[in-house]
Amino acid sequence: MYYNIALIGFGGVNRALANIIGTDPEKFYREMGFNLRIVAVSDMFLGSVYSPEGIDLDLLTTLPAAQGACATLPNGKATADNEDIIKNSNADIVVEATITDSMTGQPATSHCRWALSAGKHVSTTNKGPLAFAEKELMALALKNNVGFEYEGVVMSGTPVLRFADKLLKGSEINKFAGIVNGTANYVLGLVEQGYTFADAITSAQQQGYAEADPSADIEGKDVMLKVIVLANRLWDANLTRENVQCQGITGLTEAMVKEAAAEGCHWKLLGKALKQEDGSIVASVSPEKLSIVHPLAGISGAVNAITFTSGMLGDVTVSGPGAGRIETGYAILSDIIAIHQRKGS
Repeated sequence: MYYNIALIGFGGVNRALANIIGTDPEKFYREMGFNLRIVAVSDMFLGSVYSPEGIDLDLLTTLPAAQGACATLPNGKATADNEDIIKNSNADIVVEATITDSMTGQPATSHCRWALSAGKHVSTTNKGPLAFAEKELMALALKNNVGFEYEGVVMSGTPVLRFADKLLKGSEINKFAGIVNGTANYVLGLVEQGYTFADAITSAQQQGYAEADPSADIEGKDVMLKVIVLANRLWDANLTRENVQCQGITGLTEAMVKEAAAEGCHWKLLGKALKQEDGSIVASVSPEKLSIVHPLAGISGAVNAITFTSGMLGDVTVSGPGAGRIETGYAILSDIIAIHQRKGS
């Protein structure tokens, strides 16, 4: 069987997914019993293309990052066509990976809403739809009997959401604390090594960890949204941006970071949430100076980690890649596998 895929946004993440699919197209059938076919792409910068029988992956994966480049493909146009492709293409699964405003959740929230309303499965790597409209979108998915998956939202390629759902279910999780922004962690590590903050951020951009505008990473907004997503998933809470105290790493100086390292400590940007006895949630984002014995102190580079605290197990720490295009592309693939398994159940 085939799943037809529409890619909304064709930056690093969806391009990585296209490369994963194109490297060995028959792999998915051999290992999982289905094939994947990309039938549509729409991107505000590159334009759009829709080929119901499938887009040539060799042409798609080598598409230059030039404005209007989709017009060079068969059936391509120089302009984006997000809404029409989402609603009217023959895609079974819409993969939403656009650049989205962390203050409004748009345009990703509308993209997910259109797709679910049209009876299409959705995989998104965007935090916005979950932070601003999770319950509405989950209700739409249930109403239309389709999957709404977002494993890559919190820790990129590390399946922390499914880990908590499946392996910690019933363990009475009451708290978590995590390093869930690979960019900020990478920057702090370079500053420890002697870089200035400005040079460390430039390096993060060159490595593909940070966007051209790194403010969401550096100011803690990205972590804030991930805390909201995870807390709401774990506890069926109604946490919003207004409920989370948020402070990024912009208040730190190179001297503070180096002094901590000399003391055997490390500054880390932590996202935390605690479920209190009355059921209310206290959540925050802030840099903390951790001693070397802390389970998160040794997490370095673009790696992420979360420590869950449960009544039955105590502290359980999960770590893995928290940034990177291939890693997030793999998270989308894990969403597609979950959609397939859901259909077969």
